Amino acid sequence: MRLSTAALVGRPSPLWPFGFSPVRRTRLPGRSPGSGRWLSQPAAGGAPPPLEGVRVLDLTRVLAGPFATMIMGDLGADVIKVERPGAGDDTRAWGPPFVGTESAYFLSINRNKKSIAVDLKHPRGIQIILELAGVCDVLMENFLPGKLRQMGLGYEQLSRVNPGLVYCSISGYGQTGPHSKSPGYDSIATGVSGMMHITGPEEGEPVRPGVAIADLTTGLYAHGAVMAALLQRHKTGRGSFIDCNLLSSQVSCLSHIAANYLIAGKEARRWGTAHESIVPYQVFKTRDGHIVVAAGNDKQFVGVCKVLQLMELTEEPQYQTNKLRVQNRKPLLHTLAQRFLQESTADWLRRFEGSGVPVGPINSIQEVFSNPQVKHNKLIQEMEHLTAGRIAVPGPAVRFSSFSHDKPKPPPLIGQHTVQVLQDTLSYSDDIIATLLESGAVVQNELS
Repeated sequence: MRLSTAALVGRPSPLWPFGFSPVRRTRLPGRSPGSGRWLSQPAAGGAPPPLEGVRVLDLTRVLAGPFATMIMGDLGADVIKVERPGAGDDTRAWGPPFVGTESAYFLSINRNKKSIAVDLKHPRGIQIILELAGVCDVLMENFLPGKLRQMGLGYEQLSRVNPGLVYCSISGYGQTGPHSKSPGYDSIATGVSGMMHITGPEEGEPVRPGVAIADLTTGLYAHGAVMAALLQRHKTGRGSFIDCNLLSSQVSCLSHIAANYLIAGKEARRWGTAHESIVPYQVFKTRDGHIVVAAGNDKQFVGVCKVLQLMELTEEPQYQTNKLRVQNRKPLLHTLAQRFLQESTADWLRRFEGSGVPVGPINSIQEVFSNPQVKHNKLIQEMEHLTAGRIAVPGPAVRFSSFSHDKPKPPPLIGQHTVQVLQDTLSYSDDIIATLLESGAVVQNELS
């Protein structure tokens, strides 16, 4: 059974110096009657989102963790983002571009969250996190392994207070092992994991992917793991600890490239936009740009030849099967490349319509968000930010029939919700909040 906040307060704590102890309001808003279970407020109208009633304590910063908690916020979770007073999340300073004082980077991954500014070097700040963990369903953090344990906020310590807590730790290399104490950065992880080794021009240098793919995939893995742990808790009544890290996420994503080595002993190499095991499956230059062709089977290869008016290639013995095309890729690709140069990208796309061959352009980001399918999928999400005004960010990738993402909350200012969280989630009195603000343990944003 989960301990109530009142039970936490009733315990003498060495973290409260000088005899300071919190005095609570008698009303406990958002609490389920007779259960000790804290619930988010229900959505107005329609079916509730899937994670309504789930409260997430977000101690992460930068990208992997904030991306995971943003997805949970999109699904209705009450996400409380803990930030350092003053600077806040590192990505607030990652720019340009900035919109006013807010970086576009931060705005892109922090919607549907509340921000509470807490000094974790202050003993009263630690006590606040301890009490929040007591009334949250999920805690997500990305400190160096062992750091929170030293602060009294490790899984073993918090699970004694809240046995149902799902505690997800995101790191560079894992919680244990020879490299566990090394800091985790996306670009380093893509190198160490081999991902950068297989990315780049065929005869060129390794290339970092255009987005922080190690961070983003780790965020997706973390989100999925937390969902599974919540489902498990529904069956067992107990939470669990989740170890999620950049290295493991990237190595697992090596997929068939890893299997080629593990099963057949075949070392990987860079192929540019081409595919090691399928031909033709790559980008071709056109008269005015590029086109991507993905002929995944023999029928589609015939379709390519038909559109290009090169049907004689289908009669060549060395191109009859994909295995033969892979073995004879250079002369085949040379012939195809010469033909693609003769027409514009738009002309080729028009000719391939209805052919059954998967093709597409390489869009600029401007072209992406002008694409009618992107608009139809509602991948542009607009919000009214307190200081930045009207902003637009990439919207959720997944849609549900049971609820809508149409009313997102904008990314918060640093400490925008400090007082609100202390009042509504922990039921602190105004006097106690004033004392905490005066001590510097917490900070409330003056603009909110």
